[in-house]
Amino acid sequence: MKTEKNILIAFLLNLSFSIFECIGGIITGSIAILSDSVHDIGDAMSIGLSYILEKKSKKKPDNTYTYGYIRYSVIGSIITSTILLTGSIFVIYEAVKRLINPQELNYNGMIIISIIGVIVNTLAAMATKEGDSLNQKSVNLHMLEDVLGWVVVLIGSILIKFTNITYIDSILSIGVALFILRHAARNIKEVLDLFLEKTPKNIDIEEIKHHLKEINGVLDIHHIHVRSIDGYNTFITLHAEVKKYDPEIKKQIKEELSEHGISHSTIELELEDETCENKTCKIEHHEHHHHHHH
Repeated sequence: MKTEKNILIAFLLNLSFSIFECIGGIITGSIAILSDSVHDIGDAMSIGLSYILEKKSKKKPDNTYTYGYIRYSVIGSIITSTILLTGSIFVIYEAVKRLINPQELNYNGMIIISIIGVIVNTLAAMATKEGDSLNQKSVNLHMLEDVLGWVVVLIGSILIKFTNITYIDSILSIGVALFILRHAARNIKEVLDLFLEKTPKNIDIEEIKHHLKEINGVLDIHHIHVRSIDGYNTFITLHAEVKKYDPEIKKQIKEELSEHGISHSTIELELEDETCENKTCKIEHHEHHHHHHH
């Protein structure tokens, strides 16, 4: 599996590098480098997690997980984001402390470390480019952020060398931290939407209903439920009321749905004369959630 091998390479690169970097940050006295190291350690952990969870999420559906194990990779995304949130808050705290109480920096050391940082992270970003699971995407996003973070620190350390204004360091690290914070928060929101079974962003239920009703022989469409498992695979269930039972109708419904990017559908066909009870049942179902008698 290409995705998995890439994730592993990125993990090892990142882990070894963030250790080097932590030491570098302490030696040079640069909080910006330290903030990048927090970021990188968070990334390394998240990549490790996504590596394990990605493997698990590839398992085929079984009786325990009828939808498959896809959501395991989404859990990786939650844990990562939480780690990054915590890390960035810690960095902001440290940076503010520095603003109040400035310290000496070794800018030449900072320049060397950030050049290495840019190179290592560019390699890691290239290694994780392919792949389209939410997880893989978030891993690659981290990598690109790391490259950016290092470019920023590099520019910052060159500035400090020429201007000798040390608080540039703290301001940069706060910038990097806020950037991480925003992303992490956005990730968490996406995952929550999945777990709350929110209709996926790219699906317009009214439009789908409208298109399905245009199919010959379809009288009405109700009880539509759309959910996404992982942000990519979308499942739909619906009832279609038809004039007479015709397998062709189901085929056309499935075709229409796949044009909307929905490949998993469960369709219940109902004949006209079953519907009267169903229609009332529909209204009742929405008003009060009680079960009706036969």
